[in-house]
Amino acid sequence: MKKPLISVVIPMYNSTKTIVKALDSIKNQSYKGGYQIIVVNDGSKDDSYEVVGDYLLKNPNLNIKLVDQVNGGVSKARNVGLKLADGDFVAFLDSDDEWLSDKIEKQLLVFEKNPDIDVLATNRNNEYFETFLGHKFTNVTKISSRLLLLKNFLSPPTVMMRNSVVSEVGFFDEGQKYAEEGNYWIRVCDKSNCYLLNESLVVTGGGKPSFGHSGLSANLWEMEKGELKNITLALRMKIINIFEFSFLCMFSLLKYIRRLLIVGMRK
Repeated sequence: MKKPLISVVIPMYNSTKTIVKALDSIKNQSYKGGYQIIVVNDGSKDDSYEVVGDYLLKNPNLNIKLVDQVNGGVSKARNVGLKLADGDFVAFLDSDDEWLSDKIEKQLLVFEKNPDIDVLATNRNNEYFETFLGHKFTNVTKISSRLLLLKNFLSPPTVMMRNSVVSEVGFFDEGQKYAEEGNYWIRVCDKSNCYLLNESLVVTGGGKPSFGHSGLSANLWEMEKGELKNITLALRMKIINIFEFSFLCMFSLLKYIRRLLIVGMRK
């Protein structure tokens, strides 16, 4: 039986210090089927492009496609990668993140045992969920669009999905700069079967907290506006009603205040 081809989409911006570790984490996967690695250089101002070019020369056995584009944001970079993806599955990896060596193997095993699953994420940075606001988690737990509005369980570097999802749902919204992944997963989960493998198989941002540090996630108010936009999207799609919309907006604002307090205590 032919082993599935995995297309890996990596948006890259100013990642000279981290991109080699990200690529090595693909090279070191226990799953030895085919990989198509698509690195989209999003107008980096450092020598990230040259670093990947050098890596490509040193690893001629790896199927790496390096694309260079004028800076257009992470969503545009991911969309470029999705349009080039030829694999049976598409996996996302950010240029400052790393997969544990058995990530793809474990996800493929879940897909094999559960052919109805379209999208499968994992935990990251040693997360493990038993319950969340009354929602019980097992080893493999269904994630709905409604649950995503409370917490984004589908962090892009953890996600692997069938390529058919792109044909069904489309692409990332290039006009949304913050919380853009939430926008996409809400639309994906509305049409596809999305699940979480309750194992931590990815290290993101060197294990740092997911907000309040460098990068887009450091801009907390813009993040909050992005989340509120996503809640509005869910209302427009009739995933939630007006009463749930009001509750979720209040809940999101409370999370924003909590983030401000946490970041303030770190200083």
